[in-house]
Amino acid sequence: MAILENIRKRTTVLILIIGLALFAFVISGVFTSSNFGGAKVGSAVAEINGNEISIDAFRAKIEAASRRYGPTTSSMQLVNQVWDQEVKNTILGEQFENLGIGIEQDQIIDFLRTTGYAQNPQFQNENGVFDANRFKNTIAEWKNNNDGQYDAWLETEKNIIQLAKEQTYYNLIKAGVGATLKEGELDYELANEKVDIKYVRVPYTSIADSTIAVSKSEISEYISAHKEDYKQEDARDIQFVYFEEKASAADEAAIKEKITKLLDDSIEYNESTDRNDTIVGFRDTKNVTAFLDRNSDTKFDTIFKAKKDLPALFADTLMTLGIGEIFGPYKDGNFYKLSKMVAKKGNGSVKASHILIAYEGATRANPEVKRTKEEAEEKANELLKEAKKSETVFVELARDNSDGPSAANGGDLGYFQRGTMVPKFNDFAFGNTTGTIGLVETDFGFHVIKIDDKQDVYQIATVSREIEPSEETINTLFTDATKFEMESIDGSKSFLDLAKESKYLVRPVNKIKAMDENLPGLASQRNIVQWAFNEDSKIGDVKRFNINNGYAVVQLTATYAKGLADVADASASVLPIIRKQKKAAQIISANQNKAFDAFASSNNVSAATASALTVKSPTIPGAGSEPIVIGTAFSLGENETSGLIEGNTGVFMVTVTKKTDAVKLDNYSTYANSLKNANSAKVNTAVYNALKDGSEIIDNRATFY
Repeated sequence: MAILENIRKRTTVLILIIGLALFAFVISGVFTSSNFGGAKVGSAVAEINGNEISIDAFRAKIEAASRRYGPTTSSMQLVNQVWDQEVKNTILGEQFENLGIGIEQDQIIDFLRTTGYAQNPQFQNENGVFDANRFKNTIAEWKNNNDGQYDAWLETEKNIIQLAKEQTYYNLIKAGVGATLKEGELDYELANEKVDIKYVRVPYTSIADSTIAVSKSEISEYISAHKEDYKQEDARDIQFVYFEEKASAADEAAIKEKITKLLDDSIEYNESTDRNDTIVGFRDTKNVTAFLDRNSDTKFDTIFKAKKDLPALFADTLMTLGIGEIFGPYKDGNFYKLSKMVAKKGNGSVKASHILIAYEGATRANPEVKRTKEEAEEKANELLKEAKKSETVFVELARDNSDGPSAANGGDLGYFQRGTMVPKFNDFAFGNTTGTIGLVETDFGFHVIKIDDKQDVYQIATVSREIEPSEETINTLFTDATKFEMESIDGSKSFLDLAKESKYLVRPVNKIKAMDENLPGLASQRNIVQWAFNEDSKIGDVKRFNINNGYAVVQLTATYAKGLADVADASASVLPIIRKQKKAAQIISANQNKAFDAFASSNNVSAATASALTVKSPTIPGAGSEPIVIGTAFSLGENETSGLIEGNTGVFMVTVTKKTDAVKLDNYSTYANSLKNANSAKVNTAVYNALKDGSEIIDNRATFY
């Protein structure tokens, strides 16, 4: 295996020849090179443990990902997804090479059986089961007749090989993960040994924060002692004012006035005839389709709708309109609307459930269905009788017996209108009352149908006009944004003071990372992030950016260099820790050598009790998570009292009132296996994260994106 893997890394052609000789056919990508970065062309977007990833190869993979995921994924999402995969492939690739892990054809086939690829109908036999021969034939057919599909498969195959190698690698590690019976016994005891306590707690909140002085040197010492917890990346702080392009009150009023005028007839000059024409208004028009085409931002929706499908705030009003009556103008979201009732249908929508009993040869019948038509009819009649019994729950009957895709939903087909279902099903649904249960035969089989509900439906024509800012409003907004930018750059007044004078809202965004894209309050604004990290951008600089629906005037307020956080940056998280330590020391110092009752009375607190505490769940009701306190309690004997204990929420003293040993078991294999499974489940993530933490990764993405 290791020898073949080393050969693979040398030449693709040789490997393909070996593959042909060994297996008589080629699943082309199975025998390709396992190099991950591609050709080292151009500048490097990254260097991982000395291995460069060229920007050209990286961009090619982003283009491939873009074709795969489509326009729903943003450019930076694609960059980050491809980056994460490249880092992972490179780091794990080193492990694969060191261990000689390679993947052969039979391993690919076995892997495919356990993944979603096995659900591809093109790889399945007539019974819907993954078939290795069908898979091979499909790939061969693509290679000969469909270059686009085949090229896409080659990319997919690379991913499959990577996943298969990962599975092999992680399985090797999992093979060494286990748990002894003694470990299982300990885990059982930690969960089932219990202790009851009586305790006194002096909470840290009893001492005001304002009385505890913490110096900068103390914070600095704490940071130095906990360097791993206070590492920071390159980051930036900004603040911005958002000038949003939105309609003013005057704009809204103008739009409402215009749509109101559409109700009645109007006079319009016709150049071709040199005369004034009368344009029929919405109230009297006989052709709502043409009227909406000419006057509305939305077309005439001819579909009948139930009450639940009408605008929620206005449904009660709309459904009560008579034919030809109009409601409006009314504001619905970002539109002003006029709605006219065109037609109504009583009981025009039906909600039904069914149990489908299919038979061999019926339309779309599952290949696993082998019953005859006669057997299907007999079973359907039996279910019909059962369904009509008062104590029968139709949902359960359908879930257990239906051959249709709605079985998982208890046979529920939801609401549908006339003509949606096949004729016989349709006639039964609309020809019977709610609650009726009956039997219908169609080309799909026999249906036991239950009519659950009926609703009236309405055809409503709606003239809508979007509420948009006028050109005057947009021009004023641009002027305001530009003026604010210029005055901020001038520097005679601070950014905050200028914003306050104009009553603009200033929004801060802190600790932006170099590869961030979405900014709170501004959404996707990669250009702002790039500006903030530009070497020429200095603290205090201001710039206006065109964004969707307006402008953002942004000021750079702080920069953070990669390394250890300084006192100012870390103080928010360090201060509470040091304060708590000082409060604990103060409480302990004031209560040395005091007995249980004296400790309570001198601090004006009452003793409390807690029962059935365990090490596995170290929480004291009313006090919170206190593992040190509970651990100390387990180290004591019954009726024994502890000294002062520095807990998470205060200083404690506990007396053990009762200890209950766990019942001894004959065998602890169940607990050992549970531990083993839990440890195995952590392998993939834990191992990769450890490898990544130990890797040297130089990230140059921000240079290119």
